[in-house]
Amino acid sequence: MMPDNTFDDIISKYVEMNVAHPFMEGNGRSTRIWLDLMLKRSLQRCVDWSKIDKNDYLNAMRVSVTDDTEIRRLLKEALTDEINSRELFMKGIDYSYYYEQGN
Repeated sequence: MMPDNTFDDIISKYVEMNVAHPFMEGNGRSTRIWLDLMLKRSLQRCVDWSKIDKNDYLNAMRVSVTDDTEIRRLLKEALTDEINSRELFMKGIDYSYYYEQGN
């Protein structure tokens, strides 16, 4: 079991799940929700997904298999302490669908 107590631990776990998850449809959406849940539980933070450009995110996730530096940077810069904001949560769901749409 991989630890998830620090930001670095959580992002390592997130990247590994992205690699290991066998399903194309829904993989990104479900892992982004899971990421936010881990961040909330351990760090009292979550990601404001509206602060992360779709192409930057997708490119960072593609290369995260060999170098997770960029995805760590993007996520860290988008962290917020608004963990109880329903609006932010719903906006995150909307962005998850947006990230999954074709160009």
